[in-house]
Amino acid sequence: MSVPSAEPPVTPAVRRALSDAQRLAVQELLRVAPVADELGERFAAAGHRLALVGGSVRDALLGGLGNDLDFTTDARPEVVQQLLRGWADHLLDVGIAFGTVGARKGDFVIEVTTYRSEAYDRTSRKPVVTYGDTLEADLARRDFTVNAMAVVLPGTTFVDPHGGLTDLALGVLRTPGTPEESFSDDPLRMLRAARFASQLAFTVAPEVVTAMTAMAERIDIVSAERVREELVKLVLSPDPRTGLTLLVDTGLAARVIPELPLLRLEIDEHHRHKDVYEHTLTVLEQAIDLEGGDVPRPDFVLRFAALMHDVGKPRTRRLEPGGGVSFHHHETVGARMTLKRMQALRFSTEISEDVSRLVELHLRFHGYGDGDWTDSAVRRYVRDAGPLLPRLHRLTRADCTTRNRRKAAALEASYDHLEERIADLAGREELAAIRPDLDGNQVMSILGIGPGRDVGRAMAFLLDLRMERGPLGEAEATEQLRAWWASRS
Repeated sequence: MSVPSAEPPVTPAVRRALSDAQRLAVQELLRVAPVADELGERFAAAGHRLALVGGSVRDALLGGLGNDLDFTTDARPEVVQQLLRGWADHLLDVGIAFGTVGARKGDFVIEVTTYRSEAYDRTSRKPVVTYGDTLEADLARRDFTVNAMAVVLPGTTFVDPHGGLTDLALGVLRTPGTPEESFSDDPLRMLRAARFASQLAFTVAPEVVTAMTAMAERIDIVSAERVREELVKLVLSPDPRTGLTLLVDTGLAARVIPELPLLRLEIDEHHRHKDVYEHTLTVLEQAIDLEGGDVPRPDFVLRFAALMHDVGKPRTRRLEPGGGVSFHHHETVGARMTLKRMQALRFSTEISEDVSRLVELHLRFHGYGDGDWTDSAVRRYVRDAGPLLPRLHRLTRADCTTRNRRKAAALEASYDHLEERIADLAGREELAAIRPDLDGNQVMSILGIGPGRDVGRAMAFLLDLRMERGPLGEAEATEQLRAWWASRS
């Protein structure tokens, strides 16, 4: 595997990192060589060039190349389809309109993209794709130097015209050309800078940060769906705080998730409260630490709920006599704001409702006090959370960021007690699926009525009764239903 001829003007430690990266890359590429070389030979026999490129090369250099392989070629998409047909197990429709042909081969998912350049005009939300003729020109239009490296196939000829290997060793994100040109071509790259900073633990070069700040408004032309996908990847990264802070500091967050920077509430010497913005990022980090078990790792619903749980505070902030500050009903206001933002970003209805429901419920535990909830209240807590209960447990615990150790310990003990009561009740009752003791058909038969609103009212009464008193059995429920119906008459 050849290396760039220019010696990086960096320290011996960085040179050792470069050597380690090359060694890891060789190991990773040898693993995928049978598939990659076979495909490269197929393209070469047809008179075309093929190279492993972008994130695949970067990940190979970091020692983490998976089974998703990205290639680039001078062949046009229709030719790529012909070359893959008969070799791949089957073709995938992943984006041929943008010059990409997908395929599966064994355990590998492959995408082959024709050399291209893409740019936005000032009014379009979609990139205008034009095909290129050289690998070097294709690499020049990539977002960052660490993604502008290639390995030409068959074989392992390394191509790195923009110093991506050095930047990889230094852990820095730079653009192949000027960041202004790069972000003008595709403004979404500004969000990618934040995402890669969080994913790879990289520093964003100062000139890139400057361009992101100056060009933040350009993100407005990018579709909500593309913005959403980058935001999801950032939130699911190992260190979302880094990327989110960059988005806030550059002004990009104000355009894609404006609720976040608004959490930087003004705090004066007379009206004190905790820094809501910093508190929110800490809650997000603590929620991440609590993932696992019956909550996936990573889990977008939990993480985004942690990020949005206090967004209702700016709208509900009230200055109280004596220097206090209140945020009454901020969880209800925040839930509505969260749902509206997620709808604007084109999240699915299910995910949007789950996140907003967690925001709405995140303060419910604080009514538990010294553990004086009735069994009925515990049942309602479980029922209202439904399948979100494991996430609500973690969000509630993560929301404790006090530095007062005694207070933190008391809150933790109180929630431990609530979880013990939930487990105890669950052992005696089917808490996760609380239903009335009678079904609708039984209600109509007992009361001698047909379908209609009265059946719904009767079922609501029976559910409330079940919540208050636990399982009653059919006989007791029937007696209570008749008494309720007679009182209504």
